Amino acid sequence: MINRAALLLKYKQPMIDWINSTDSSDNSIVTLEEMTNEERTVYLIDENSAENLDQMLKKNYDIFFENELNDWYQDESAWPKPRTYKLFMEWFDVECHTVIEDLVGTEIVDEDV
Repeated sequence: MINRAALLLKYKQPMIDWINSTDSSDNSIVTLEEMTNEERTVYLIDENSAENLDQMLKKNYDIFFENELNDWYQDESAWPKPRTYKLFMEWFDVECHTVIEDLVGTEIVDEDV
């Protein structure tokens, strides 16, 4: 087991509506059902943060929010403003998992470094 917790964000309908309203590249429509079955980013957080998840989210929600928005559109002018904690909670369900088993047995490497 590793000393991290995993945080996953599940899109709610407002996020889906934003994706569909911002995407003018084609006529495809993203649905909530499709996004529920799509691969999601897993955020590893300090295992102690999981105990105070609301406090950690209030402090860091914009990092998660911006990362999710950036995954869809890099043009920040299309992002909602202001991005508040209340808006974040309206757009995402948050799952936190505190038991993380590393079955690989090799060093974890950050490929962005």
